[in-house]
Amino acid sequence: MTPIRLLLTLLDQAYDRRSWHGTNLRGSIRGLDADAASWRPGRGRHNIHEIVVHAAYWKYAVRRRLTGEKRGGFALKGSNWFTRDRSQWREDVALLAASHRALRETVAGLTEADLRRRTPGTSFDGASLVGGIIAHDLYHAGQIQLLKRLRAGG
Repeated sequence: MTPIRLLLTLLDQAYDRRSWHGTNLRGSIRGLDADAASWRPGRGRHNIHEIVVHAAYWKYAVRRRLTGEKRGGFALKGSNWFTRDRSQWREDVALLAASHRALRETVAGLTEADLRRRTPGTSFDGASLVGGIIAHDLYHAGQIQLLKRLRAGG
């Protein structure tokens, strides 16, 4: 398996493909409605809806860094954390899916030299950025699973 193929496999497993580690990011939000996604465990804490948009943003940011694209191309104004309304839940789940597809297409088009090259504006090479977004998806999948259990009362 080539390094690019391996990264694509891991990227997909962390987002929406079956894997040994259990629930991935897409699986963690499957079946959630806007009420469940907007439940907040406490004042000043993030809810699932905000985490979904945050994950979409960072998929965009990694793609942008890999391609050298300038800032400002994300679908929403702002960066990192976004306050969202319940009525936007479905479109934000679609935004996450679109961000994943765009990132995946970018990774599929990389060369092994791109993986070794430091990306502009960072101290990381391409492989580290892709590995980081894989870990980011899995971290937030686990966080969402915990939030769902907390909401259910334990």
